[in-house]
Amino acid sequence: MENTIIKTIRVSEKGQIAIPREIREKLKIMQGDELIIVENNNQLLIEKSKRLTKQVQDDFKDIIHYSEQSLKEVWDNSEDEVWNQYLKK
Repeated sequence: MENTIIKTIRVSEKGQIAIPREIREKLKIMQGDELIIVENNNQLLIEKSKRLTKQVQDDFKDIIHYSEQSLKEVWDNSEDEVWNQYLKK
């Protein structure tokens, strides 16, 4: 818990919060960065969207690969250019 930063913040009338400078600097959160906020069991998680996007891509990489293989087996028709065009992407 030595790397944990605990700060108290207030929610504005419009529901806005300010992330303390120390935390922004540690996490390299810059102006214009997109963040994702998740509520789970009355707890909030805020994470940079690029980090979460990368994690989701990694999680689904195998699923996409096997889906493409399955589709290729079903749709393996050399006369059908749709699949060949898809594979070029």
